[in-house]
Amino acid sequence: MQTFERLVRAEFQPKTVYLNTATLGLLPARSVAAIRDAVADMADGRPVDLFADVEAARAAFARIAGVPAGRVAAGASVAVYSGLVAASLPAGAEVLTAEDDFASLVNPFHMRDDLKVRAVPLERIAESVGPDTALVAVSAVQSADGRLVDLPALRAAARAHGARLFLDASQSAGWLPLAAGDADYVAVVAYKWVLCPRGVAFLVVPEDLGGLPPLFAGWAAGEHPWRSTYGPVRELARSARRFDESPALLPYTAARHSLALVEELGVGAVHAHDLALADRFRAGLARLGHAPVPAPGSAIVSVPGLGHRQAGLSRAGIEVSDRAGNLRAAFHVYNTDADVDRLLDAL
Repeated sequence: MQTFERLVRAEFQPKTVYLNTATLGLLPARSVAAIRDAVADMADGRPVDLFADVEAARAAFARIAGVPAGRVAAGASVAVYSGLVAASLPAGAEVLTAEDDFASLVNPFHMRDDLKVRAVPLERIAESVGPDTALVAVSAVQSADGRLVDLPALRAAARAHGARLFLDASQSAGWLPLAAGDADYVAVVAYKWVLCPRGVAFLVVPEDLGGLPPLFAGWAAGEHPWRSTYGPVRELARSARRFDESPALLPYTAARHSLALVEELGVGAVHAHDLALADRFRAGLARLGHAPVPAPGSAIVSVPGLGHRQAGLSRAGIEVSDRAGNLRAAFHVYNTDADVDRLLDAL
């Protein structure tokens, strides 16, 4: 624990009580320094191999996700990858989603009017998988209120009916241990719990690439990118890199360092730290007479009816978010018991 705290203190010194990681994670000092150095080198005209940062970030995320790097594509948004998965489905296919899940995950399926998209309550999603279900698309942790999907039950139901499973781990990767190999596709935006800048996202695909069409493949998706810069790409990458978007390089320069920090801290230790704070907040809410949305085991705590307090709390130096009328607090590595108590006192 001493090593954990020492690492955190060296990387983060927030000027507010920052309890809003579910919206945007804070950048570690090492990542800020890396971007500054890269920008300075670019301004001075010095050669900079930022593509090496993309590969280092890909490899680090693969280790966190528990899969080979060859199964990880690098991009910028969940919506792009959700659209890619949607494009792989035949006309008439049924897609099962959770009600009110995040739009970037579910909306691309609705943009195809030849798919049958069915939404059910999160608690019923496993039992709702049927013989006609081609794909289940769901967030591992719900953005609005922190509820966790019952992944073992859902995985078993999908396998029993031959359906593919597409998991959005944007609100879980970094604090909740992730075994990406347990799903067919896993998408993650990295600017939340794995502490990267906006512009970094990853997609995990099966070893056989999951039948996805490389619709937006450009030169960077070639097996030999620098030989693929003109005319049609003669050979697409034989790995998930064929699904890479042409990367926003500077965010990846920071991402390799942010992901390295997550590895150093250890997702297991982060999980224990974050949940201890969230449970402290839940206990304090009970003393105040408030009942959060039931989400046991979640680092996100959402309190109905208190969303209107967000602006006032921000003026008092406490950063939370207002989601669907709920006050949403998200607890992460740079938070402390004192942060929890400050929020409880303000409420």
